[in-house]
Order: sequence, then structure tokens, then C-alpha cells
Amino acid sequence: MATVRDRERGGVLRSLDWVTIVIYLTLLGLGWMSVCGATYDFDQGGNFLDFGTRSGMQLVWIATSLILGTVLLLVDERLYENFSYVLYALFVVLLFVTPFLAHDIKGSLSWIKIGTFSIQPAEFAKFATALCIAKYMSASDYNISRWWDFGLTCFLILLPMVLIVMQKETGSALVYAAFFLMLYREGMPGSVLFSGVAAVVYFVVGVRFAADPLWEMPYVSLGQFTVFLLIMLFTIGLLWVYTQRFKPILAVIVYGLGGTLASLLFAKYVIPFNVVWAQLGITMAMVVYLLFLGIRHRYGRYVYVALFALASVGFHYSSGLMMSKLKDHQRTRIEVLLGLKDDPRNAGYNVIQAKIAIGSGGLRGKGFLNGTQTKLKYVPEQETDFIFCTVGEEEGFLGCSVVLGLFLLLILRLIHLAERQPYAFGRIYGYCVLSIFLFHVFINVGMVLGLTPVIGIPLPFFSYGGSSLWGFTILLFIFLRMDAGRNRFVHNS
Repeated sequence: MATVRDRERGGVLRSLDWVTIVIYLTLLGLGWMSVCGATYDFDQGGNFLDFGTRSGMQLVWIATSLILGTVLLLVDERLYENFSYVLYALFVVLLFVTPFLAHDIKGSLSWIKIGTFSIQPAEFAKFATALCIAKYMSASDYNISRWWDFGLTCFLILLPMVLIVMQKETGSALVYAAFFLMLYREGMPGSVLFSGVAAVVYFVVGVRFAADPLWEMPYVSLGQFTVFLLIMLFTIGLLWVYTQRFKPILAVIVYGLGGTLASLLFAKYVIPFNVVWAQLGITMAMVVYLLFLGIRHRYGRYVYVALFALASVGFHYSSGLMMSKLKDHQRTRIEVLLGLKDDPRNAGYNVIQAKIAIGSGGLRGKGFLNGTQTKLKYVPEQETDFIFCTVGEEEGFLGCSVVLGLFLLLILRLIHLAERQPYAFGRIYGYCVLSIFLFHVFINVGMVLGLTPVIGIPLPFFSYGGSSLWGFTILLFIFLRMDAGRNRFVHNS
């Protein structure tokens, strides 16, 4: 006679999403082949099963990941929710002490050595943070529209980010920004997400065109002028979306854009002066006007739009300070990405060699182990951060399309699984997982193609290393266990 535990285990196996597991196993296999290709030496050959090589060690990481995933599927999914706060607290403490225990590896203090192995706690803190956020946000009295609830959620995300930055791992810290995609799904106002996008636009435009003159006027920065113009346009757009009141919008258009145009023409043909100062004055007057309308009509949306404009100005002027505070190599990477500097032997070398490797693959690639750029070690970190170069060179455009297609299927499948969760905890955790995967794939492939800054984050299931592979496996299989237990939840309720 079968016991209750036996029936539960059988139910878990039947309820597992095998489509996701097949995608996971396929990505593991392709990732191992890529590591073999990236580490193969033409002269010495290679035994891919030799544990003294990186391809052999990657097999160890894959095998242990499969064991780890199996163990996670055997754990009752309710334990993940019950111990979410405890796990988060433990990893916060671990992240805090890591710089004091870690050895300096290429300027990073994020790796703790245990025997002959090294682990990176930042990779494992992702799942603990996701569990903690899901636990807090799934409470019955949680309301993301309340400033206290939203602020504490942001604090739970930002705390590990700050601790990881202290380890001099800016790239790993930025991954935690992916959680804000989940917040948008859970009801975070679109204006918050829009503000983040606007900040990126201000930064790129302001930095990229800071030294360029406007309309043959060397005393006016094209970057600053454009940013202030964007602030006015974005403010007008927000007024239309959130208030739809014609008179205030018309006033901002006439006095804001009209005043900017008049100042520009006056500076060009009458008395030369820096038009940006006029724009600053007009923007501040616009902020005061919107605050006045908000108080007068007791309509908070005017105040929110005014605060957006004010924060935009503050961010624009602080972006120059942020650039000056960056380390030389970080600032150079941004300048190379934006086309401000050509540094083919240092900061731009990785991206240039990566583009050459991918481009040389053509449509069908050079074939497994036949790549020349990667075999001759022209691409730095080609088995870790730049592993996608090997895919492009050996498998070509078609191979890259297959890999990216598999990642797309994984993301879409995770969205499907998250949406079918019968309770908020599972859904929120699921969106945390897919947000992290999406961020990693987008940034890693983007930096290899020269579309995003080189921040040094791995490609899931492809990049060599145990910490990242275990971290991604834990993230995914905890969610698969939650999804497998959804039927029991529905039955019990």
C-alpha cells in the first residue's frame, strides 16, 4: 500500500513541467560543447573528460547541478516560503562578510575559497532575494501602491546590491535591477518604469553629446540642451497621460517649448549666452507651476509630474558627478560604448575581438572545434563572459539563432508557468526567476555584440563555472518544485 509521501512524490513527477526541463538539459549540453570549443587547443588537442581541464570540470558542475536540482524537487515547496526570510538574512550576512574573507581576483573581492574550490555568494543570493521578495509581497495586506510597502520592497532589492558593490562586483550587482521588471507585473506604476528608462536616456544623451556644440555655438552643449528638451517633452507626455487637462498642457507647451525656442534664437542672433541656463529657469518655473496647480486643485498627479521633472534635472546634473567617480576602466568602457573614445588595445579590445569572432562564423559557422579566433585565444574570457563568441564562430548565425531561440522559449515558458500559479508567492517568485534570466541573456549577448557595456556577467548554462551554474539551477528548480505543487494547493483549498 502506497504511503502519502509516495503518492506525493509520484504527483510531483507527474506535475513537473518537463518542457522546461528539456530546454534546461538542452542548454546544458550546448553550453558544455561551447566550453569545449572555447578551451580546445589546436596544438595540444584535448581530452574533454579530463577533470584537469575546464571542459572536464564543467561536466562536474553539470553533474552536481543535476543532483542539486533533483534534491530541490524532493523538498516540500512550502519550506521555501517558510524559510525565505531566514535564507535572505543568512545571505545578507554572507555578502557583508565576503570582502573580509575573499581573495583579490582581478580587483574583485567576491570569491570565497573553500578548499580547492571558490564560490561566489552573489550568485546564490539571487534566489534568496527572490524568495524573500515573493514572501513579503504575497502577504494579504500588501499593497504596492502604498509608499511604505513599495519602499521596503525596494530596500530588500537594493540591500544586496549595495553589499555586492562593496565587493567591487558592479556587474553582479546590476543583475538585481531585474527584479523591477517583476514589480511592474505586480502593479508597480508604469511611471516608475518610465522614469528608469528616461534616466538611461538622459545619461546616454548627456554623456554622448556633452562636448558637442549646438548650432555652431561652442558655449552651448548639445547634450545638455537635448536633455532639458527631453525633460520638457516627457513632462508634457506625462501630463497628457495622467491628467488629460488641456489648459495646463497648452501652458507648458507655449511657455516651455516657446520660451526655449525664443532663448535659442536670441542667443544665436542677438546676444550670445548659454541657452541651457534659460532652459533650467524655464524648467524650474514649470515645476513651480505644476506644484501650484496640484495644491490649488488638490490633485496629486500634478505634484507627481512636477517631482518627475525636478528629479530629472537632479539626475542630469548628478550624472556628470557619477562619471567622475567611476574608476578609469569603467569610465573608459562607457566612453568606448558610446563612441566617445577609440581604445582598441585596452577597453575596446574585448568587444572588437568578440565581433571579429562572431562575424567570422558567417551563416553556418566554421564547425565544432574549428574556430580560429577563439582557439588562438584572441578573445579574452572566452569560456566565461564571452562564451557566446564561440557559438557565433563555430555554429554561425544559425547556431546563434538556435541558442537565442531556446532562451526565448525558456522565458516564454516561465511566463506561462508563473501565470498559472494559484497563489501570489509562486507567481512573484516565477517572475523574479524569468527577469533574472532575461537580464543575463540580454546584457551578456549585448556586450559581446557591443550593444551594452562590458560588465562581466555570465550567460546562463553556457559560461564556465560552478557558482553561476548552481545559482541558475537553484533559481529554476525551486520554481519548478513550486509549480509541481500547484495541484495540491488547489485541491486543498
